[in-house]
Parts: sequence; structure tokens; C-alpha cells
Amino acid sequence: MGTENSATAPSSIAVTTPATPSTATAPAGTPLRGTLQAALGVAAFSLTFPATAWGLESFGAWSLVAVRSVLAALIAGSCLLALRVPLPARRHWAGLAVVAGGVVFGFPLFTTLALQTSTTAHAAVVVGLLPLTTALFSALRVGTRPSRTFWTAALAGAAAVVAFTVQQSGGALTTADLYLFAALLVCAAGYTEGGRLARVMPGWQVIGWALVLCLPLSVPAAAVALSYEPVHLTWHGVTGLLWVAAGSQFLGLVVWYRGMAAIGIPKASQLQLAQPLLTLVWSVLLLGEHLTVAAPLTAAAVLVCIAVTQRARG
Repeated sequence: MGTENSATAPSSIAVTTPATPSTATAPAGTPLRGTLQAALGVAAFSLTFPATAWGLESFGAWSLVAVRSVLAALIAGSCLLALRVPLPARRHWAGLAVVAGGVVFGFPLFTTLALQTSTTAHAAVVVGLLPLTTALFSALRVGTRPSRTFWTAALAGAAAVVAFTVQQSGGALTTADLYLFAALLVCAAGYTEGGRLARVMPGWQVIGWALVLCLPLSVPAAAVALSYEPVHLTWHGVTGLLWVAAGSQFLGLVVWYRGMAAIGIPKASQLQLAQPLLTLVWSVLLLGEHLTVAAPLTAAAVLVCIAVTQRARG
């Protein structure tokens, strides 16, 4: 958290100085730093599905989602309190509610329910389609207009990831798929709104306030879920819970929103094309799942698409 604290001061100055547009005063290295920050977010998110699978060894689906939200909110709230961060302006609370509904509750809940019956490899189809969906939400909400080259590369990358994940699952649609597609929609909305808010406040405060906003719901939800679902604590289960709470739910979103604010929502979202493949690697290393020979071919195609989208001008 030391890096975030050091970066908060300049961001706060920028927020309190309306006449300082981020695009006009940003140093030359900002796009590179933004890309690295977004990439770190993707790396953190790539561990979410394997960590969730571990967490389900100890907790029920509803318990895991509620407890991770409470723990992440306690971390975020402690940071906000320690740094004496003032409450966001009233006009930002609606956007924070969208972030909370999308990335704090919606995406974790739908993907956790899906992972009760789906493998992590199959669930990766969500993040394979998420960049394209996020770019579409961004075009509607923020008014971005990416170039035709950008859209062609984004569609090609999404198609490559979908083809790979569908081939892995045998092409069958299940109830888990419905959960995954629902997660896709709510998460894209949350990412888009969070990226927009990260232009006017530090990214860590965006997710921090969204988590705190959910506490009146997550605390009673955790209490009820834990009373109904059995808990069998294991090393895997506790580790998975701690990662999805601290890594995926807070720290990963901190650097992700900062990256989106620096390089733009559409370009940052395309970096997530690599996330399913990273998830598959973690699935092999942590869960013992097996990869096919199609994995390196898909990885090469996705990397080409990412390179094209990063060069395409909006």
C-alpha cells in the first residue's frame, strides 16, 4: 500500500484543481505507467477464478461472496480513514453505486455461483468477452469513439478467446453459462463507471468507497449466509478467501482503475484479452487442470490483437 499512498497526493491535487486537465498536463511516461498499472490489475484478476475455486472448498457460494466483500471493505475503509479522505461529492454516489453493484457484488456473485459447477477454464469465457463489452459500455456511457482498426482487432481477439474457451468446454451451454454472461454485463458496467470516476478521483478511492457503500448490505448478508451454509476451514479455502478479498476485490481494482484513467477505458479493457490465458496457466499450476495444444496458438493470436488495439487511435 506504500506505492498507493505516495501516488494519492498528486492525484488529490489534480482533483482539487479543475483547470488542470489530465490529458494536457500528464507527463510523457503516463501512458506507459497506465498500461503497466492496468496490466498489474489483469494479473491480479487472473488469479480470481482459481482463488474462488479454493475458497469454495471452505465456504458456500453466498458466504464466500459476502465475507470477501466485508474483508475488502474493512481494508479499504481503514485506508480511507487513515488518510482522512473526505466523502465523495454527492454527484459521484450514483456512479459509485454502479461500481458497487457491478464489481463488488454482481461479478463475484455470478462467477462464484458458476464455479460451483463449471471449471475455471470454462469460466474464463467471461473475461474473454469482457474487453469488448466494456468498450461497448464505454462508447455508450462515456462517448468514446474508437477507430475501425480498434474494433476489428478487439472483435478478433474476443473471437479467439471465445473459440478457445468454447472448444475447451465442448460447446455446451449450461446454467453456469447464464451466470457467466450475467457477470459479464454487470462487470462491464462497473468497469466503465469506475474508469470514468477514476478521472476525477484516485482509482483506489473509487473502489474503496464502493466497498464501504456496500457494508450495510454485506455485513448482514455475511451473517445470514454463514448461519445457513456450512464452513470447513482449510488452507486452500482461507488462502482463496484472502486473495479474492485483498487482491482481486481491492488491490487489483486499485491499479486497474488507475490504469484505465491514464490510457482510456477501451484500450485498458483490451489488455484483459490476456486474462483468460493467464487464468488457464494458474488453473494448471494451482488446480491441476490440463491445457491443450491450442493454448499457445490462442495466446499468440491474443497478443497480436492486444498490440493492435494499443496502437489504434480512438
